[in-house]
Order: sequence, then C-alpha cells, then structure tokens
Amino acid sequence: MLQLPYIQRHSRDYYRANIALFIAGFITFSTLYDVQPLLPLLTDEFNISPTVGSLILSVSTFALAWTMPISGSVSDAVGRKVIMTVAVVGSSMLALVSAHCDSLGWLLALRLVQGVVLAGVPAVAMAYLGEEIEPRAIGPAMGLYIAGNAMGGMSGRVLTMWVADHFSWRIAIDAIGWLGLMLCVIFVLILPPSRNFKRHEFQLYPLTVSLLGHLKNPHLRCLYAIAFLVMGGFVTLYNYVTFRLLAPPYSVAPTYVALIFISYAFGAASSTLMGGLIVRVGRGVAICFALAIMTSGLLLTLLPALWCIVMGIVVFTIGFFGVHAIASAWVGMQTKSARAQASSLYLFFYYMGSSLSGTGGGLFWSNWGWIGIVLLILILLVCAAMVILHLIHLGAAVKKYQNYSA
Repeated sequence: MLQLPYIQRHSRDYYRANIALFIAGFITFSTLYDVQPLLPLLTDEFNISPTVGSLILSVSTFALAWTMPISGSVSDAVGRKVIMTVAVVGSSMLALVSAHCDSLGWLLALRLVQGVVLAGVPAVAMAYLGEEIEPRAIGPAMGLYIAGNAMGGMSGRVLTMWVADHFSWRIAIDAIGWLGLMLCVIFVLILPPSRNFKRHEFQLYPLTVSLLGHLKNPHLRCLYAIAFLVMGGFVTLYNYVTFRLLAPPYSVAPTYVALIFISYAFGAASSTLMGGLIVRVGRGVAICFALAIMTSGLLLTLLPALWCIVMGIVVFTIGFFGVHAIASAWVGMQTKSARAQASSLYLFFYYMGSSLSGTGGGLFWSNWGWIGIVLLILILLVCAAMVILHLIHLGAAVKKYQNYSA
C-alpha cells in the first residue's frame, strides 16, 4: 500500500484530528468514571456494602484491562475509525441504559460490557496518531489527547455528583450519556479518514507470543508492577474518600465533595513538569521523588482538619501523575519491538490494580475506616518503592555490563 502524506501540523485536518481525539478521550473517561463519586448513593440505593458497591466501577476497569491488549490488534483488521466510533457510541448508549437499571445484577452486567467496549479507544487512538500525524507533531497531538482523557475523567465525576445532588444519580448518568452521544456526532463528522492504515488479518497466536515476550523482560515486569501498585492505591483513595467526607463529622454536601476531583488538574500539570526533572536528575531519582510526594499526601489525609484532607488529596494526586508519566514513558524506552503491545500490557496492569485494590479496599474501609484505607495504600506504595529500587539496580547492572563489554 502506497503511503500518503502525513497530516501536517497546523493544517485543517490536524486540528480536526486533535479535536476529534480529544472528544474520544473525553467520552471514554467520563463514561468510565462517572459512577465513582456516586458510590455512596449507589450503596444506599441497592442496600449493599461499600465493598460490593465498588464493583460497579471495578467490573468496568477489569473488563477494560483484559480487552486492552487485543483491541489494537482487532483494529488492525477492522480499521481505526470504525473501532473508535463503535466504542464512543456504544459506551454512551450503555450509560443511558444503565441509568434506568433497577437491578444491581443488570447494572454490573452493563458496566462490564461498557468496559469491553471502551477498550476500543485508548490503544487505537495512539495507533491512529502514530500512523496519520507527521512525526514532529505527534507529541503535541498526544498531549491534547491525554488532556481529553484527564478532562473527561474530571468532568464526568464533577458533573455527575453535581447533578445527583440536585436531582438523582439516574439523571446524572443520563446526562453523561446524552452528552456523550452529542459529542459522538462531532467525532464521527470531523475525524479525518485513515490515509496510511494497512489492514492486517487478526491472528491470536503471534499476539500471544509477543505479549509473553514482553513479560520476560525484567525491566518491563518492574514497570508493570509499578503501574499495578500505584494505580491501585490511587483509585482506592478516590473510591472511599467520598464515603468519608459525606459522613459525620464532615457531612460535606455532595456538590462540594465532587470538587476534590479538580485535583486531577494539578496532577496533569505535574506530569508535564516531570520531564524537566528527569533531565536534571534522571528517571530513577524522579520517580522516587514522585512516589515520596504520593506518600506525604497520603499521610496528610490522616489529620482530622478538612483542609488537611483536601490538601493531602491534591499532593497525593500530583505524586501519582508524576509516577504514571515517568513509568509509562519508561515502557517505550525499554521496548525495541511491538511497542503498542508493551504499552497495552502496561495499561492492563494499570487497570487491574484499579479493579482489585479498588474493590479490596472496601474490606479495609468496613473494618478499620479511613485508617484502614491509608494502611492498604501505604503497603502498596512501600511495595512500589521496593520495585523501583530493583528497577534502578537492574538499570545500573545493565549499564555496568555495557561499559565492561565496551
């Protein structure tokens, strides 16, 4: 297949592609995380424990994790725009249906399917950018796509909590669904068609061999473990801090509790600043520093004053985005082939940590309250620190061997 010219930066198609993928990221993460601030309301609605209630989010991230490694390969056979369109339209429609569920079982089933459908955006959007955008413009385009992810995650949480406080959780999820469908129309109309997409027959065996090959890389195993541990701690904190703030002695109104998710804006800013820190001190020191920020923010939430809790959440979020930015970029540097699959595996462990720790944290909350949540997250962060030190040791050993061989 003859390769056509790339989409040039500042061209009309460049802006259309950027806006379309920003919308795709927004829809993906607003429909995925819209239920997180609503967990206390949903536990009351269905008369269930916080542990069971957390499954409403965890089943989606669990399904997303397992589907992510193959979504890119499916798009190789079907096409990038087709898969992304199915994902954003399907997720928005599933949100509308789930808003009217009277059964917890049906709600969990719909959320499970939603996670499978949403896997059609993250890896595929990155593949589209890599194929269609000129190389020197991929960085800014990728940054805007990730900004859409962050804005979707933040807006979905804040909007649903605000609407639920004034109306109901059903109307809140309905609002996200209708907003998603309206944005889907814009996405379909403005995303430029693929010029350089090369169709490949979907084959499971080569995909499996490649994925297993990545898992044999000790550096990648460490980075995957870091993703699992820090994302597990991050989602656990946000899952249960709403329960803490809505309950006495704080009894914060739901609308104001939703404002804690604005911390994402600080976190997104910190991920860009980490690039400069890496240049000055190196990836190893930078990721240790970011993990220390997470830990200090977590411990700050133990203080009883409300402002200390809010500040602790902001600091914790800044540290998390720093660790995530460094680790995810590190994956690409440790991979010589099939980089998309290596990144998909990183996201697999990332969302598996979200699913398992996010739900497991309910047991700690039910038995020991906020102290239990902090203890669980602290254990995860200590384990992450041990993995990071091992990763640094591996890097030093490789460098020493290379110098010796030279």
